[in-house]
Amino acid sequence: MNEATTALRPFQDQDEAAVVGVWHRSGQSAYPFLPSWQRLTLGAARDIFRERIRPRCTIWVGTHDGPVVAFLAMVGSYIDRMYVDPLEWRKGWGTRLILLAQTMHPDGLELHTHQENHAARQLYEKHGFRAVKFGMSPPPESAPDVEYHWRPSPS
Repeated sequence: MNEATTALRPFQDQDEAAVVGVWHRSGQSAYPFLPSWQRLTLGAARDIFRERIRPRCTIWVGTHDGPVVAFLAMVGSYIDRMYVDPLEWRKGWGTRLILLAQTMHPDGLELHTHQENHAARQLYEKHGFRAVKFGMSPPPESAPDVEYHWRPSPS
């Protein structure tokens, strides 16, 4: 990734459409095993973002040559959402967003992901996250998930 053309910055009002687009495209690509995601329209994603995500999350965006290509949404130390546009997968964005979250919350982080989301699980484990509980995601997904925690190494 060329550092001169990339940035991480706080979400701004004008980022909403781009963030929703990244979230929708990434979810459609990452979750072929979730019928609810395959049925989710861009308009429904926009409504969910406006009603449920934006009001309660602190959001950061990753930009590449201007456009938003990734985002991180957090509630305190909980990573609520982290998505990267499929065209930008495997280019370091996940690592950059995790490092940002770890910097903002040096005492620890928590998150959930789907058990079948192997790429995300590998990324989290690479950065020191440990699976602490296996369960089911809430409806409408109702799919096997895993809860991860990251705690800093003792000095």
